[in-house]
Amino acid sequence: MKTQMDRRLFLKSSTLAGGGMLLGFSWIVSCKDKTKGLESGLPENWVEVNGYIKIAENGMVTIMSPNPEGGQNVKTSMPMIVAEELDADWEQVIVEQAPLDTDKYTRQFIGGSQAIRQSWEHLRQAGASAKYMLMQAASELWEVPIDEITAQKGEVFHPESGKKAGYGELATAASQVAVPETVSLKEIEEFAIIGTSKKNVDTPKIVTGKPLFGMDYQKEGMLVAMIVHPPAFGLKLKSFDATTVKGMPGIKAIFSIKTYAEDYKWQFFDTNSFTDLVVVVGDSTWPVMNAKKALEPNVEWEASSDLTITRDRFGTEQTLFFPAGLENTSDHDRKKKEMSKQKGEVQRKDGDPERALRSASQILERSYTAPFLAHNCMEPMNFFADVTEERANFAGPLQKPEFTEKTLSARLGIPLENIDIKMTRLGGGYGRRSYAHWLVEAGIISQRMKAPIKLMYTREDDMTSGIYRPTYRATYKAALDANKNLTGLSVNAGGIPESPLYANRFPAGTLDHYSAESWVVPSNITVGSFRAPSSNFMACAEQSFLDELAEEMGKDPIEFRLELLRRAENDPVGENNDYDPSRYKGVLELVRDKSNWGEEKPGVYRGVAAYFCHNTYAAQVLDLVMNDGQPQVQKVYCAVDCGIIINPDAATNLLEGAIVDGIGNALFGSLAFKDGKPNKQNFDRYRMIRMKEAPKEIEVHFVQNQIDPTGLGEPAFPPVFPALANAMYRATGKRLYDQPFIAQ
Repeated sequence: MKTQMDRRLFLKSSTLAGGGMLLGFSWIVSCKDKTKGLESGLPENWVEVNGYIKIAENGMVTIMSPNPEGGQNVKTSMPMIVAEELDADWEQVIVEQAPLDTDKYTRQFIGGSQAIRQSWEHLRQAGASAKYMLMQAASELWEVPIDEITAQKGEVFHPESGKKAGYGELATAASQVAVPETVSLKEIEEFAIIGTSKKNVDTPKIVTGKPLFGMDYQKEGMLVAMIVHPPAFGLKLKSFDATTVKGMPGIKAIFSIKTYAEDYKWQFFDTNSFTDLVVVVGDSTWPVMNAKKALEPNVEWEASSDLTITRDRFGTEQTLFFPAGLENTSDHDRKKKEMSKQKGEVQRKDGDPERALRSASQILERSYTAPFLAHNCMEPMNFFADVTEERANFAGPLQKPEFTEKTLSARLGIPLENIDIKMTRLGGGYGRRSYAHWLVEAGIISQRMKAPIKLMYTREDDMTSGIYRPTYRATYKAALDANKNLTGLSVNAGGIPESPLYANRFPAGTLDHYSAESWVVPSNITVGSFRAPSSNFMACAEQSFLDELAEEMGKDPIEFRLELLRRAENDPVGENNDYDPSRYKGVLELVRDKSNWGEEKPGVYRGVAAYFCHNTYAAQVLDLVMNDGQPQVQKVYCAVDCGIIINPDAATNLLEGAIVDGIGNALFGSLAFKDGKPNKQNFDRYRMIRMKEAPKEIEVHFVQNQIDPTGLGEPAFPPVFPALANAMYRATGKRLYDQPFIAQ
């Protein structure tokens, strides 16, 4: 397969000191899903990723991984793609985390399960181009045509003469070869690295306790800082008295800071409810923590006012409104219920769903709710900062460094080129570390103290300062005729402060009469990215409703879904359906077959669900047993269509983690508010899934195809919510409409 490549793909090709070859390349990433020809909706300024290949004289190959590593294993899988087309010997590959460099890297972030999908083709081009240059160097050295030369596992061969040379021997000469304008990529059948399981490149450091995480970062002369933020959303700092605290041992300073200037235009990931803070700085963690606790009773807060801000949403201006007031979950629930009874903003309408409902012999109407959820990462938020008059050096875990860098430059008054951010491994995240206001706070504190500092959030700081998954409500209505045929369907969905609705997802396109309406209620509680944030709720509501609807119609739940998908496949309604019904069917059929759906198992209660999000299709069958009246997930069968699998073991691990995470959130996850204050501040009250509550077995199956890879970190998370709800119904006879399920 030939692919055209602009010469600008490579930034430079140069000889390393002491010999070797350095290839700097920029792989331009398309915002189109080539398998469907649909725009993905991603902003244009996210379209480019950069990286490096280094080849030493001894044949070792270093591949830089540009994206942050948060446990999704991109630090292994992205270099695997490059190494495949390079025909490198994986045993001779070293992987390094690339530093933040906005001149060379312009998509240096993780989020939306997009890392592999967005980089696939051009990661391959980078490896293939480097291989071509090595082969061309051998061609010139041996004076033979390049089409007579092959490469395999770090060596170049000329079969006719028997000559061969390692990449290291050719590296210096290859660095002088002109970058090719076109490059041949392997056929899928030729892959030798992609599709095989490779161990996480960080495993040796993880198991031996080597420094990897932000909490591990140390520097000579470093101070420790902690913050005191308002105890409730809707409050702001009024004053504080540090008289009794300043004299405590090990304390250097206590002062207030403002995270953002009054006239600052926020970046998209500057989301933060608390911008006026009190800071405690000291020699080490323990004295600072004690001083923080002693200071808190001496800080006075006052009500904040309505706030309207503008922020840059990747090139377009977005206005956000945060109302004043101390909010309560009881008020939230009332407002959501009121909004769901009103007509929302129509996002899609096919046919005449109102007429279908008016003329129905029977209407099935059900409402579903979900609370705010906290992330509760293993590693609380933290960051190292060393800000001088001319430079700013940072180190720590975050997902969107290139966007945060712009905020730092504006707030600290330091040019972008003088800001350096080293990315450490994320100790958990899935969205929580996108909104790195704590990095800005660390920079301000370091600048004020004129010293390197490490800002550390306590677990309580982390859990009570946002960022949360919003709270949602969705109401489904189905119209049935006298023969129990489905004639129309409507969904009304909204949330505080964001709506979860995806108007063009399944079952849109399967019915002549269908409508989708949306609404929102503003709030001053900070929300943001989560693991498949709105998808996890909509999957639960949609798939739970379809299950109940299938029962009402007297149909098998899998066959009912397949019936709808056949309509979308053969005679779709509308032109904006954002899923491929044949691939959707494929995962349902695969999980049906692998789970032996329909087979009776005494004492085992089964639930099924399927969902499409992040360009990937996932279906699950969940087997549940009841032990002393409590649900125990015995086994989950999971079928996924995410295109080509880069690293099977790592892909399986991602799905297993998503399933366990989803079961935990569905059963236990909940955060409520009284007078603006979160009702849970640590793990003594915020219930997380425990090891004994995880599924005893998870069986993963992938649809085998040659479609370019799509997302994998999030798609298996949403369907496990309704699969669990549907299984629990069969076990208890009670339908579950409100999360968390354990409360019901």
